[in-house]
Amino acid sequence: MEIDSVAAGSCSKENQLIYKEWFEFADSDGDGRITGNDAIKFFSMSNLPRPELKQVWAIADAKRQGYLGFKDFIVAMQLVSLAQTGHEISHDVLHSDVDFKNMNPPVMEGLGVLMAKKKHSSSKSSDLNVNGSPSADASLTAHWFSSKSSKKISLSSVTSIVDGLKRLYIQKLKPLEVAYRFNDFVSPLLTNSDFDAKPMVMLLGQYSTGKTTFIKHLLKASYPGAHIGPEPTTDRFVVVMSGPDERSIPGNTVAVQADMPFSGLTTFGTAFLSKFECSQMPHPLLEHVAFVDTPGVLSGEKQRTQRAYDFTGVTSWFASKCDLILLLFDPHKLDVSDEFKRVISSLRGHDDKIRVVLNKADQVDTQQLMRVYGALMWSLGKVLNTPEVSRVYIGSFSDKPINEAATGPIGRELFEKEQDDLLADLKDIPKKACDRRINEFVKRARAAKIHACIISHLKKEMPAIMGKAKAQQKLVDNLEDVFGKVQREHHLPKGDFPNVEQFREVLCGYNIDKFEKLKPKMLQTVDDMLGYDIPELLKNFRNPYD
Repeated sequence: MEIDSVAAGSCSKENQLIYKEWFEFADSDGDGRITGNDAIKFFSMSNLPRPELKQVWAIADAKRQGYLGFKDFIVAMQLVSLAQTGHEISHDVLHSDVDFKNMNPPVMEGLGVLMAKKKHSSSKSSDLNVNGSPSADASLTAHWFSSKSSKKISLSSVTSIVDGLKRLYIQKLKPLEVAYRFNDFVSPLLTNSDFDAKPMVMLLGQYSTGKTTFIKHLLKASYPGAHIGPEPTTDRFVVVMSGPDERSIPGNTVAVQADMPFSGLTTFGTAFLSKFECSQMPHPLLEHVAFVDTPGVLSGEKQRTQRAYDFTGVTSWFASKCDLILLLFDPHKLDVSDEFKRVISSLRGHDDKIRVVLNKADQVDTQQLMRVYGALMWSLGKVLNTPEVSRVYIGSFSDKPINEAATGPIGRELFEKEQDDLLADLKDIPKKACDRRINEFVKRARAAKIHACIISHLKKEMPAIMGKAKAQQKLVDNLEDVFGKVQREHHLPKGDFPNVEQFREVLCGYNIDKFEKLKPKMLQTVDDMLGYDIPELLKNFRNPYD
């Protein structure tokens, strides 16, 4: 599997130096990003019509981040060069037989004169300040999460959609989460690395359904620490990420690294962190997406009694962070055990991310495969409580050739089509990553608002002086009724409320009398953010030629 990346290896070093100078000239604020306004000024020198420039931006900003990095800028320049020579600009051109490496840079009218003027003025300023100041870096937003001055950040100062979400979180959503202890009940507070993390794909399934082999098949190599066998070999959660060299990092170390989005896993304790690690290796695919390999779900009581940590809780945490969740089955392991059912139930609210993979399908013939597929759909129908049919990919995702003796030529053709469909789904992940960030942010904001309404309602129901312990126990016991009252009072959708049992379990450890009363101004701030600020942010960073 290859992610579209024309810029990375398809540009000569001479042209790369030219593009670097152009990029630094176009980047008006020196933050390493060319935003819409910068692009309009710079791209106008190509004298291309607006519809063509609109298409150039749409292809170069494939991830819809609202800005172009250096590699995206090279793609844009190569597309401009093609357009100037009469080529039609479309996504297909990236995969055509065009010789990008030896392509001449585009003609930019008047650029040479403007760059010469800028060099002349900058040489004067450098005489005044020999030491200079370091160029702005895209990661400077990290200090927003610890700095007291973060409240002074204006929307106009952000240069990407993700930076805008960070600002909105710090100024408008985080105060609500802190006030009503959202991090104790639902999800830890977000950090800078949570926003900047690469998209992730989690693989879930019973042991020996081919989860590790699936990752190996995509990477065409084993990751550090990978074990494959018919017995339950993967005994830990492993995040496979890009890195400068091949190495495994222990879980306790990963959880405290500021540049990794796993600090929230500390809530599951040392027992879990000792069964968690990060495998790093240099690989072009891992530059765009990370994979989460999980231990096989055990059947019976072993899952609960022999794991020293909350397996279901951990999978639920990863589900909220991942962009895609693959449930793997094989023809000989179609039964959904009680524990696997619990794991799938913990994915509630992430139905849009779930894809089902019937792996090792070449172990049965075509007639048996038809029966296996029917049995799998029947099993899933009892677990996934949705009226829609789940998308099931059928294939044999390993490096071994397909067993045509069992499947026949029709089976081989089917598997290849199914594999292409699944790979197309995976290829779309980096492109949809920014949209997914927005989606998850909005979901979190709504969950935080509902949580604040529940907590403040519980506080309101507590007596002023006498009988507090009795009143608290009554509220905990009748939590379903409390949820119903909150829903009616604030006109909230029933499906957005948290799981009653899980909420009750956490609530038992708190003194309700110490909770905050309802602060309408805080709720209004979050409503304004959802109704005005986020739409305005998306409008600011849409295609500048729209």
